[in-house]
Amino acid sequence: MLVMPSPSDIVKVAIEWPGANAQLIEIDQKKPLASVVREIAAYVNQPMVDVSILQRSLAILESMVLNSHSLYQRVAQETTVAQLITHLQVSNQEIQTYAIALINALFLKTPEDRRQEMASTLAQKHLRGIILNHIIRGNRPVKAEMAHQLYVLQVLTFNLLEERMMTKMDPNDQTQRDIIFELRRIVFDGDSDPSGTEKRKAIYTKDYKMLGFTNPVNPAMDFTQTPPGMLALDNMLYLAKVHQDTYIRIVLENSSREDKHECPFGRSAIELTRVLCDILQVGELPNEGCNDFHPMFFTHERAWEEFFCVCIQLLNKTWKEMRATAEDFNKVMTVVREQITRALAMKPPSLEQLRVKLRSLSYAEVLRLRQSERMSQDDFQSPPIIELRERIQPEILELIKQQRLSRLCEGSCFRKLANRRRQEKFWFCRLSLNHKVLHYGDLDESTQGEVPFELLTDTIPVSDIKAVLTGKDCPHMKEKSALKQNKEVLELAFSILYDPDEALNFVATNKYEYCIWTDGLSALLGKELGSDLTRSDLDTLMSMEMKLRLLDLENITIPEAPPPVPKEPSTYNFTYNYG
Repeated sequence: MLVMPSPSDIVKVAIEWPGANAQLIEIDQKKPLASVVREIAAYVNQPMVDVSILQRSLAILESMVLNSHSLYQRVAQETTVAQLITHLQVSNQEIQTYAIALINALFLKTPEDRRQEMASTLAQKHLRGIILNHIIRGNRPVKAEMAHQLYVLQVLTFNLLEERMMTKMDPNDQTQRDIIFELRRIVFDGDSDPSGTEKRKAIYTKDYKMLGFTNPVNPAMDFTQTPPGMLALDNMLYLAKVHQDTYIRIVLENSSREDKHECPFGRSAIELTRVLCDILQVGELPNEGCNDFHPMFFTHERAWEEFFCVCIQLLNKTWKEMRATAEDFNKVMTVVREQITRALAMKPPSLEQLRVKLRSLSYAEVLRLRQSERMSQDDFQSPPIIELRERIQPEILELIKQQRLSRLCEGSCFRKLANRRRQEKFWFCRLSLNHKVLHYGDLDESTQGEVPFELLTDTIPVSDIKAVLTGKDCPHMKEKSALKQNKEVLELAFSILYDPDEALNFVATNKYEYCIWTDGLSALLGKELGSDLTRSDLDTLMSMEMKLRLLDLENITIPEAPPPVPKEPSTYNFTYNYG
């Protein structure tokens, strides 16, 4: 343990988690900044350290890296990648999450000319395999914050491709031209090389045309557009070298077709690379709050290239299924893009599973899915259906509102956030049955059932509530600024402001309880219910109610407008005379 100076010379940095014992990382305010960073980094670099201290140390270092270039340099000097990767092999997912977050922060702030070097270092330390075996395929499901950090790592890794993607080919560079020549040699290696220069040029032009280049006379010109630039050539060379049989089969299979039905390999590979860059947003910064990571990209060291190899075979298969010609090129690419997007949405766990899912998404299946989605959308977008939805929605919202208020009447148990307390403290809050008073009070231990009103000694009249705040706007989040480092706490925090300038602060136990209480309090104040849970419940209940009400109209076309009222008859002499 580090030796600390006297309390008068100490700055105490505390980052609190709900339910965790308060722990303090103490640093000397008079020491140079480098020493402060070194002391915090020491906790991260030690093989055995208290979990709470390690969490806070990782969070502080991440914040330093993201918010200061000079601090980034200090942290980069003091922390070792090997030790950070070691923290990924523990069973505690919170530690794993903060370790990956720090790795991502260092990766993001590393100068562009050194990112490839850092990526190589991470690869040498088997980062991908450790993440795959200890996190993605671990014993615990991947939580939202971990999913976000894996997504960030995925984006930063793919962004290493941006330089090649934005590099145009130099038609006068012999080294680059040799790569194109290698693509030709692998397929047509058995052909005799004619001695005459003109004859050789004619043969090469014919071969490059069979390879599917747009400019067979000078195929280097095909790689002068960015994106995808030289990245497309890299992908093609990888396919030709690593999956040589597949490459030769694709090229020769198309060269043997009728001219109008041949799939141009070169043009297709270049456009496919551009499409894949667009789908995976190569070159874009990670989106805050996005959790869209794909496990299959952590299953192979050359995941990008292997992904391309799977997709180029899909393109060739789809071309044949569509019986496409050169005029259909853009149409085929649109279908291929849709097939890839639909397959990625299923989150296949491996590249082989991606191949299986793409195989099931044939051109005929895509057409069927389009038709089904179009019919469903058309049915629910007709004016009579929209009018029915508008009539039903207030009823459903009222039902959701009553359910939320009913849950508030049952009440919930909350943890207290307090400094220097070794034992967890709890408190309970519930709404009176007449919806006019909030009752709350401390508990000795957590409880799952209702707590009688008699045991809840404190009250707040609903009429005194002025506002409900959430997240970083809550007073207890502002007072304890270190809590802002913990996104899970921020997402679960809310506060009630009431007269005279008082606040009752909450941190829900989970996202469901957070939504229930924020919705219920909004309902008490006459405001709209805006939580994710309300939107989900509304969609589910609306869909169910609409289907029930339209059950008798199944397979009946609903007209856009009501039938016209017939004209009045010329006379009413057709009435029956009972006399």
